[in-house]
Amino acid sequence: MDPREVKTAADARTIVKERGLDHVKVGVFDVDGILRGKYMGREKFFSALDGGFGFCDVVLGWDSYDQLYDNVTYTGWHTGYPDAHVRILPDSCREIPWEDGMLVFLGEFTGNAEAICPRGILRRVLEKARGMGFQCYAGFEYELFVFDETPHSVREKRYRDMRPLAPGFFGYSMIRNSADSDLYQALLDTCRIMDMPIEGLHEETGPGVLEAAIDADYGTAAADKAALFKTFTKVLAQKHEKMITFMAKWSPDWPGQSGHIHISLKDDDGNGVFHDPAKPHGMSDLQRHFVGGQQTLMAETLAMVASTVNSYTRLIPGFWAPTEASWGVDNRTCALRVIGGSEKAQRVEYRIAAADANPYLALAAALGSGLWGIETKAEPTAPVKGNAYDQKYPKRLKVPATLWDAAQGLKASKPARALFGDAFVDHFAATREWEEREFRKHITDWEMERYFEII
Repeated sequence: MDPREVKTAADARTIVKERGLDHVKVGVFDVDGILRGKYMGREKFFSALDGGFGFCDVVLGWDSYDQLYDNVTYTGWHTGYPDAHVRILPDSCREIPWEDGMLVFLGEFTGNAEAICPRGILRRVLEKARGMGFQCYAGFEYELFVFDETPHSVREKRYRDMRPLAPGFFGYSMIRNSADSDLYQALLDTCRIMDMPIEGLHEETGPGVLEAAIDADYGTAAADKAALFKTFTKVLAQKHEKMITFMAKWSPDWPGQSGHIHISLKDDDGNGVFHDPAKPHGMSDLQRHFVGGQQTLMAETLAMVASTVNSYTRLIPGFWAPTEASWGVDNRTCALRVIGGSEKAQRVEYRIAAADANPYLALAAALGSGLWGIETKAEPTAPVKGNAYDQKYPKRLKVPATLWDAAQGLKASKPARALFGDAFVDHFAATREWEEREFRKHITDWEMERYFEII
C-alpha cells in the first residue's frame, strides 16, 4: 500500500502491518511550527488511532529553545504540565525515505488544547471558508540558505564565518545546480516521496541560497506540505553534513528569506472565483474584497506571519521585502501581489510572510483576513505602480516594526479575535511578548562594538 493511499484508521493499520513495522513516528506542530514527536510502538499506535493519545502539553508552554513561558494561562507550573489529548490524522501518512520504510503520522491537539493548536486554527478558518462556499487553494514558496556546516560546527564557530554551499551572487545559476546536482536531486526525490513535491527549484541571489516552490494543494494539505518541507529538508541536509536555515535574515549583508503564499479561492466545483475578465486587472469583486481584507488586517495579524524577533530585520526597504500593507498587479515590491491571467491562474501572492513563519498560522492569517474582507466588502487602496518603497501610505497601512508591537496589534484586534478565538489570540500574543522579552535580556555584538569603549 502506498502511504498516500492511507485515508482511514483501518488503512493505517494495514500499511503498518504490511511493512512489518514495530514502531512508527508521530508528531504535532507547536506554535512556532516546530515538529515535536516520538517513536510510538505498534500496538500503542493502533490504540491511538481510535482513542488518541496523551502528549505532554509543555510543547504548547515553551518556546523554540525549550524555555518555559511565564505569562500564559493554558499551561505552566500552575497546572503541573499535564498531558494534552492528540488525535492522529491517518491521511497525513508519509514514508521517511532514509529509514527503511519508516512511516510518520501527524497529529492535532483536541480538547482544551484545540483552541490554541496551530493546525486547528487553520482548520477552523477553512471551515469558515467552506461555510461561505469557498475552498482555499494555496502554494508556499520558500527561500533557504544552505551551509557546509553541522550542528556542532556552527556552535563551535558561534555562528560566525559559516561556509555557505556556494559563494557570492549567482541567481538562477545552471552551473551551481549542476555542480551540486547530488544535493538537488536528493532534495527533489525526498519531497516527491514525502508528497510535498517541488514544482520549481533554483539558485537565488546570495551565497548558498535556494528557492523552492511547493506544489499547491487545498486547505490543510497545503500547510502540511510546507511544514513537513521545512522539517525534513533540514534533516536531509544534516544527513549530508550540511545545514539549512529558514531564518528570516541570518546576515545583514544578504537579502532575507521569504515564505510567500499563493492563494486563490475556488467554488465547490473547483472553479476559480477570483477571475472576471470584464473587471480591471481581471479581478472579480470577490478578489478585490479579499485583497482589501488582507490589506486592512495585515498590521493586526502580522505577528502570525512575522513571528520572531528576527522577522523584523527582513522588513526593510530595498531587500525584496515589503514595509507597508501595499498591493499591486504583478508588482514584487508590494506586500500583496495580484497575479492575473485565467480563471485557473488568478490569485494573490502574500509576500510579507517570511520563511520563519509557522505555515499553519501564516495561511490562517492570510486566508482569514481575506475572508473578513469578503464579508465586510473591504475596498483596497489603488494598486501601487512602480516602486512601492517610494510611495507614501496612510498610517493604517504601516505595519509594526517590532514583534512586541505586532503582538499588541493582535491582542487589540477584534477581527482577529472573531477569526481565531480569544484563547488563541491571548495565548499566541503572550508567547510573542515572551520572545521579545527573551531577546531584551541579551547584549548583542553590535552594542558591544558601538558602546563598550566610546560611550
